[in-house]
Amino acid sequence: MSETLETKIEHWFAQGAAAIGQAEAEAAFYALRYGLETGSLRSAEPDASLPLGWRVNAWVKRGILLGFRLGQLAEMGCAEGSSFVDKGTYPARRFTVADGVRVVPGGSSVRSGAFVSKGVVVMPPAYVNVGAYVDEGTMVDSHALVGSCAQIGKRVHLSAAAQIGGVLEPVNASPVIIEDDALIGGNTGVYEGTVVRRRAVLAAGTVLTRGTPVYDLVRGEVYKATAEMPLVIPQGAVVVPGSRAIRTGKGAEWGLSVATPVIVKYRDEKTELSLALEDLLR
Repeated sequence: MSETLETKIEHWFAQGAAAIGQAEAEAAFYALRYGLETGSLRSAEPDASLPLGWRVNAWVKRGILLGFRLGQLAEMGCAEGSSFVDKGTYPARRFTVADGVRVVPGGSSVRSGAFVSKGVVVMPPAYVNVGAYVDEGTMVDSHALVGSCAQIGKRVHLSAAAQIGGVLEPVNASPVIIEDDALIGGNTGVYEGTVVRRRAVLAAGTVLTRGTPVYDLVRGEVYKATAEMPLVIPQGAVVVPGSRAIRTGKGAEWGLSVATPVIVKYRDEKTELSLALEDLLR
């Protein structure tokens, strides 16, 4: 099925504006959107044969973009009575008890084309964008953002005001990936295709981008993105906000420093005990 759908998506995406108003193009997009919402299609998925361990499905991203091209502005509403205007191809998702997802009232929204697994909790206000994949047992806390095509693993806690950036374009770029059992602290930001390996902990206020070097005090290494690979945070790493002095020019003269995430340890028994409360919130 996916191969046939992939061919249709690629065809209609290549047509540009000529696809607008075409029933076959719309049918292909809605099939893709359904696959994204049910989790049978993903913009990126695990692939142990690749160096990163993940494969980007660029055609799925093109299908998401096709949906924006095909959509016309429409007036829509939510159960709470609020109204909004957006592309008619991307209304807000509706959930039922059978979905097994807790969407607590108070202004949260999950866009159509996002997968949210059973056991997920969405606290208000939070937002999950199209193409995102949120796996079972994860908590999306207040003011958290799960950006377009972001991949969130099982039993992840996205703490209050955590920002998981979206990477829809360029279509071949890796989205932000948060693997199983990671804890993303409050007011953190993870952007530009960064990969946070399983069981890692980002302390409150940590910001990770493609241009961010991360200093590992435990292993004596510095992690950076390359042309071929995104920034990757090792499994079980505990990352805190830090700083490093500017050694040259006016920065050195003025005694300035720049923000730098620092790995201070790897998860241990003490870390596990401090995280035990998270299970009570699910």
